[in-house]
Amino acid sequence: MSDTALRDEPNGGSSDTVDIDLDWLTLEDGESILWASTPHRYSVVPAFIVGIPLSLVLIGLPVLAAAYLQYRNTNYVVTNRGLYSKRGILSRDVQQIGFDKVQNTSYSQSALGSSFGYGSVDVSTAGGSGVELQFRSIPDPASVQELIAREVDRRQGSERDSTAEDDVLNEILRELTAIRRAVTDGSERSRGESARDGDGGAERAPPTGDGASVERPSTDTRPSTDEP
Repeated sequence: MSDTALRDEPNGGSSDTVDIDLDWLTLEDGESILWASTPHRYSVVPAFIVGIPLSLVLIGLPVLAAAYLQYRNTNYVVTNRGLYSKRGILSRDVQQIGFDKVQNTSYSQSALGSSFGYGSVDVSTAGGSGVELQFRSIPDPASVQELIAREVDRRQGSERDSTAEDDVLNEILRELTAIRRAVTDGSERSRGESARDGDGGAERAPPTGDGASVERPSTDTRPSTDEP
């Protein structure tokens, strides 16, 4: 893989052709690489400018070696899910940020970087303090920043669509719940009115005659003790 691989090829991206070791990168299911790069090869020029004269007294050799090893062991990756940065010569320092956390992106170029076509992309996250991740001295930083911004917008747009769909479903659920409650309340009122009508319509035994009490004959059969 070349040191720059972008879905929308950046200007000058093909000028850097070294193999990138991405064995450190573990992708999730459905995750694919959109862009990957090492720092631009010309980003080591300042180190060589300083290191070559000092190499005459052996001080510049460590400077040159450190600059080269840092160049070869630094990788930057953009996938369809987020951003990855790997640094380290003897150890690995891997940083990952998902697009859902990206708040702001920007790029910058020094005078030398503008001349040679490289610069840095800064990424800030929501709730973070300052720049959380930086792609340093990468080729064509403007195109990389545009790619990141586009993926962030796409991700946030998908989340907005999902939120809108959830709001619609919740509104439908509320309406159905209200209709069900209204139907249930109506049924209960109807049963209550039917029960009251049944109690009030029960027949009662009418009074005899004009409401006067009826004198019933005595049922006492004991003989009378009154003398004639």
